[in-house]
Amino acid sequence: MDHTDEKWMNLAFEQAQKAFELDEVPIGAVIINSQNELISEAHNLKHTKECATAHAEVLAIDKACKKLGRWRLTDCTLYVTLEPCLMCAGAILQARLSKVVYATKDPKAGACKSLYHCLEDSRLNHKCEVTEGPLQQQCSELLKKFFQSKRKKDNK
Repeated sequence: MDHTDEKWMNLAFEQAQKAFELDEVPIGAVIINSQNELISEAHNLKHTKECATAHAEVLAIDKACKKLGRWRLTDCTLYVTLEPCLMCAGAILQARLSKVVYATKDPKAGACKSLYHCLEDSRLNHKCEVTEGPLQQQCSELLKKFFQSKRKKDNK
């Protein structure tokens, strides 16, 4: 595993833990530039903000665009703890990110490799490199822990 990928995924995992503490689906995201500098970080806030688009990836992209003063993030990489969904894949393509690294697959909504291959589809006007796996076990376990606690609450 690339130590750089591991470093940034650890930071994304810290963001996922913040979401977990807020009783949000524990997904975290960070964006770095080509100089390996942190540009933005975010975690899911869908319930907190009562906003369907408040996914970690979308929030991180929005922060990065504001910080850099541009919408094209062609020299940036997104690290996220769960494979992006269709909405987030669309935002990634619109932002022109050059690379996405995600920790664990999402077999029910993944739009990078699990259900769809949106980010590498040659029919679209932009493609980006996709890597999976760094911190897969940690991120997967946090998601499982979150959904198990939800099911326990629902059964009471």
